[in-house]
This record gives sequence, structure tokens and C-alpha cells, in this order.
Amino acid sequence: MSTQASGEGNQGTPGQTSSFSVSERAGPIDVGVIYLAAIMQGLALVTFPAASSIFTGPDGFDFDSTRYGSMFLPQVALAIIGSGLAPKLARRWSLRRVLLLGLAGDIASMALLSLSRLLLHAPDLAFGVLLIATGALGFGFGSAVVALNTYTEKFFPNNADRAVLVLNALLGLGTALAPALVAVVVAIGFWWLLPAGVACILVLIFGVALAARLTAGLTMVSSEAPETIAWRNLPRRFWIYAAAVFLYGIAETLNGNWAPFYLSSERGVSAQGASLALTAFWLMVTAGRVLIAMISRFMPARWVYIALPIPLIIAFQLASRVDSEAGGILAFGFAGLACCAFLPLSISFGGKEFPHLTAAMAGGMIAFYQLGYGVAAFGTGPLRDLIGLPLSMIYGTGSIIAAALLISACLISWRAAASI
Repeated sequence: MSTQASGEGNQGTPGQTSSFSVSERAGPIDVGVIYLAAIMQGLALVTFPAASSIFTGPDGFDFDSTRYGSMFLPQVALAIIGSGLAPKLARRWSLRRVLLLGLAGDIASMALLSLSRLLLHAPDLAFGVLLIATGALGFGFGSAVVALNTYTEKFFPNNADRAVLVLNALLGLGTALAPALVAVVVAIGFWWLLPAGVACILVLIFGVALAARLTAGLTMVSSEAPETIAWRNLPRRFWIYAAAVFLYGIAETLNGNWAPFYLSSERGVSAQGASLALTAFWLMVTAGRVLIAMISRFMPARWVYIALPIPLIIAFQLASRVDSEAGGILAFGFAGLACCAFLPLSISFGGKEFPHLTAAMAGGMIAFYQLGYGVAAFGTGPLRDLIGLPLSMIYGTGSIIAAALLISACLISWRAAASI
């Protein structure tokens, strides 16, 4: 017997075994909500690493690199939980409710970050509040990104690759805006205004999403669906995708979380110059996604997929040798171009290869991406503080990760060529 999966679609007939059906074409409000939510999700996600000077500076919370890295552990754990639960919740409730749940987590995170300014003179208490804030952000990100990617694939079934790239380009636009906006609010002495403003905009998006139809998505699930999406029953090929996005999560986070700290603490770059380098990274991530969405009209996306880890190998070597502000901007901008499309293409390819497991594949990949994020976000601090490895050496060894990523990309593209 089929059951109602979204609460917003049509009831399946008894005995139906279809995994899902696609509801009527989405309207402009539906698409607008999804794309605007992606921008704000990116902005919220990078606000924490972009504000690293507040967390680690003597005029801020004055955390050391280990404590700074530890801030992101709840984010990783709850992002994995959120992305893992999202497909099940989409079937039990609806995909829209999963999106709303993710937006609520983002709102709570940004509100707590803004309020943490009241605890500048109580860093231990502030650290506890910030752990809750990053945890809320992780759950929000894990839930919302699964919903956003699933909605996009269902809204544009005939152009899923380009649509997912556009979605992630908009998410990248938010990530590119974050360090630039942080630099502005820090310069005027009111850094807390940014998370407060982001929270307010997210509340507006939440209200529109609550009123919008957002009917596209998973509307029917067979009686076997719970077994189908269990981790142990995911196809073996999923684990190749999982390894790829895990490695990518490490590579992206080394650039996206640690670049400002590295440039300011080891290379003598000013806080503003370090923020510009982080802006360059995320700006090139965004520009690269737009460029590849255009290129994919003329060549198979899997060729681009295989090629991307090659410049990433070079980018890590450039970053390890940076000795000036201009060099940092160029090196991390190049790294952003190399990182631009690997995650969205992985999600798109997985959805195409296993169309009956779109949400489960997306949720699983987001979980492993976040696991890689956690390894780099937390592991880098102890390597520097306890073992004494300079960040320049850590960046140099990043090329090994990028080389392993190239092998994973080849395995995915080789076996899935017929599907993608």
C-alpha cells in the first residue's frame, strides 16, 4: 500500500509500487523561494569562518586555533544528522517541512551569533553559546540543502545538471558575500549586525515558504521505501560518491575555513587582506559554477568533473607558498575556481544514476561532505597547536587529498557514463 509522502501531493492508489512521482510544474514563487533560500544559506554558512578575526583576535573572544576549530564540531555532527534524517522526514512529513526546519535552524544560529556579542568579556560562556549556534547552523544546513537540491532536480527534470549548478552558484554567491560583508561590519565596529540581518531575511523567506505551494517533490513512497533508503541498503556505488565528497569536504574547508587565519597568523597579511582572499575564494566558486553551467551545454559534464581536481592539486601548492596579500588573493581565488562544481555535480550525477533514491543520495552525500568538513575544521587546529605543523605544510599536503579526489572522480565517471 502506498502512503502519502509529502502531504501535498495526490494520494497513490492501493498497491502502487512507484518510489515517487513529480507534481505539477513549479511556479515562479516556488523557484524564487528555493533560489533565494540558497543565497541566504550560503551567507549564513560562511559567516562563522568569515568572522574568524572576531573569534581569535584579542579584541574579540581571543580563542586559540584549537578552540576555534572545535566550534565547528556541533555543526558537523548536526549537519550529518540533519542530512541523514531529511529524506525520511520528507516522506513522513513533506519536503517543504524539511526546508522550513532547515530555515528555522539557520535563523536560530544567526540570532545566537548576534547575541553572543553580549558575552565578549566571558569567553568561556560565549564558547558554549557559539557551540549551540554552530550546531543549529549544521542542522539547518543539512536539512535545507537536501531539500533545496531535491526541489531543484524535481523542478527541472530535463536540465538537472545545469539547474543544480545554478542553485549551488547562488549558494556560492551567498558564501562570497559573507566575508566581504563581515569586513564592512567589522570595520564600522558592529560585526553583530550581519548575523542579525541574515536572521531577519531568513524569517521573511520562512514566511513566504510557509505560504508557497512548493508541491514538487516526493509524493508517493512504496511500502519498501524505509528499507530502500537505509544506509546498509544504499547501492555499493554510493560509497564511491561518499568517498569523493568526503575528500572534497576536506579540500574545500582547508581553503574556506582556514584561509583568513593562515594568511593573518603565518603570512602577516592584514585582516582586511585575509577577508579579501576568502572573498576571492567564494567569488570564484560562484563564477566557476556559472561558467560550468554554460560549458555543460557544449560538452559532457563528466569531463569537467574529472578535470576539476587537477587545478586543485596546483592550488594547494600555490597556497602553501603565499608570501603577500596579492598572492593570497590569487592563490585562494584559483582554489575557488578548482572547487567550484565538484559537490553539485556529485549530487546531480548520483541523482541521475539512482533516480529512485534522489533524496537519499543527496542526504548521504551532504552527510559525508560535512564529515570531511569536520575533519578539516577541527583537525587542523590540533595539528598546528599540539604537533606544531605550520599551516603552510598542511596546505602543501592538501595536494595529496586532491590527487585522491581525482581517482574518485574517474571511478564515478567511468562507471556512470551511461547515466550522466
